[in-house]
Amino acid sequence: MTRATLLATLAFTLPPAFSSAGEKNAAPAAEDTLTFSLEARVRGEWRENNYDFDNGTDALTDDQWLLTRLRLGVDWKPAHWLHFYVEGQDTREFFSDRPDVIGQNGAEGDDPLDLRQGYVEIGEPQHGLSAKIGRQTMIYGDKRLISSGEWTNPSRSFDSIRFHYAGEKWWLDAFTSSVVRFRDAEFNLSDWLDDADARDEFFSGLYFSTTALDVQVTDVYVLELHEEDKGGSDFVTLGTRMKADPLKLAGWDYETEMAVQFGERFGKDLRAFAGHWGGGYNWLHSSWKPRVGLEYNYSTGDSNAADGRVGTFQNLFPTNHLYYGYMDVFSWQNLHNPALKLSVEPSEKVKVGLDYHLFWLANTNDAWYRSNQITTVRPITPGAGSYEGSEIDFTVLWKALKQFDVQAGYSHFFAGHYLSDTGASSDSDFAYLMMTFKL
Repeated sequence: MTRATLLATLAFTLPPAFSSAGEKNAAPAAEDTLTFSLEARVRGEWRENNYDFDNGTDALTDDQWLLTRLRLGVDWKPAHWLHFYVEGQDTREFFSDRPDVIGQNGAEGDDPLDLRQGYVEIGEPQHGLSAKIGRQTMIYGDKRLISSGEWTNPSRSFDSIRFHYAGEKWWLDAFTSSVVRFRDAEFNLSDWLDDADARDEFFSGLYFSTTALDVQVTDVYVLELHEEDKGGSDFVTLGTRMKADPLKLAGWDYETEMAVQFGERFGKDLRAFAGHWGGGYNWLHSSWKPRVGLEYNYSTGDSNAADGRVGTFQNLFPTNHLYYGYMDVFSWQNLHNPALKLSVEPSEKVKVGLDYHLFWLANTNDAWYRSNQITTVRPITPGAGSYEGSEIDFTVLWKALKQFDVQAGYSHFFAGHYLSDTGASSDSDFAYLMMTFKL
């Protein structure tokens, strides 16, 4: 399929699209009403050398394809303290050479109509105690550790029991959950519901958030991941997040998130750390609302794969796409990542962004982990250079109508010494056009 054909297909497809606020649960229904929702999204992508960094090889992933996603929701609130929500989702991948199976060769794949969310909520989450039980999305903080992963076509949900208590300037969540796994041509199940799966992965936690300090949001959390297979895992993530409001700081903003991990990962002792620090200035009274920001992301790697200990930070269930380059070749693992971020809003409906990232391995005795946290770019190669390269990301978001958004972007990765020390070292490119329609 040529790029021209892909763009023509986009032009004549029902315009589904991207919303910058896409990772939210369904809005609460009015009392004693039954409402319906629809979201349709289509994204065309072109990728070159994103996986092998090798111009000399025409890989299955050096290609262009079309991703579609359709969601249908039913929302019923028979009483002020009772809320039911059901959402189905259908995702497809067209025109790619790689298999249309989620996860194979990086494919977003096909997942015909399945249950994305289905829960009952008891109580009023705006104040006091409430509980949400069933299949649901979970989104906390800046989504660095817990998110629905909206960029990926299938996205993510959990089978979960979640208790929520809201005070005047604070709230506390307590939950236990199991992530829903995609099953080819079968109903998607979590380990909680799949008795045949020996993994038995469960994710639980406490998450506290307060605005007691008026200029910022402050979060503190304790998360625990338990897993039975591969020698067993049981570890805790203890962290905090602070994020300032530029409207209360004369245009200045700052944010930080830091987390430590300890316990057992795949039968080995785990000790790891990750941190994010950033700040910027917003010209609030300028018509274009420019912002310039600097940030630094760090996460530990493992110094010795044979010593019975693990030093690689475990990224849990994040949205890595938002933070470590839009080409999705990095996660919050074994990473040094300073970045410069610029944005302007030429009109109320248009936002333009330009990001520049630099990447190094935190430890050359560990791997370079892609955004899925599983696939590595190259085998572990001690002695290779630590500089992986740099990436520039250009994005444009246009809110054409209240129900219709368009986003486009182009990214280029400049290969570094790590790639040339371990094999092919070609630069890589990524471009996309995405449209979302919501009712």
